[in-house]
Amino acid sequence: MTKKQLPTSDSRAERFPRSADTQARIIAAARPLFAKHGYQGTTIRAVAAAADIHPSMVMRYFESKEGLFAAAAEFDLRLPDFSKVEESELGVALVRQFLDRWEGEGAGEELRALLGVAHTNATARQRLMEIFTRQIEPMVARAANVANKEQCAALIVTQMLGLAFTRYILHLPPVVNLSRAALEEHLGTTIQHYLRG
Repeated sequence: MTKKQLPTSDSRAERFPRSADTQARIIAAARPLFAKHGYQGTTIRAVAAAADIHPSMVMRYFESKEGLFAAAAEFDLRLPDFSKVEESELGVALVRQFLDRWEGEGAGEELRALLGVAHTNATARQRLMEIFTRQIEPMVARAANVANKEQCAALIVTQMLGLAFTRYILHLPPVVNLSRAALEEHLGTTIQHYLRG
């Protein structure tokens, strides 16, 4: 009597082919639900129902709610046109805009959730960096007086994400207790240094 041969990874791939269209449909269904109900209030079942597929398919493509959220997350920093800002004020202006975006009414919930997921989920970490880098790099390209603009943008992202994580996720008292004016002055000076080389 021969043992029943277990399916290989190749045969499983043939039985359950990955589909970019299905993934895109799941993400399209998930985004408005996350936007409306937040990370905690959105369930895999609700996303599956909105996408008209079985919940197991959501788990197959994204492995967990964290993975789905990381793939679906969008966040607009709403960076204004800094062309009319004095060069010496660019760093402060960027920090001020960041704080406005995070601390305004109803703002920052999705990004706070993404930050909370990022420390345990590699996809979320990558997504977070993509969101920030994609939006900050064009501003740096226009405003920075440095040879390596990509490195400059990356350094600015470290400051913004470091502030976000310590102030809004860890709630580190010394950072939480800093006034906006102090944050704008201290971080703005650091970012100004990056921008001016």
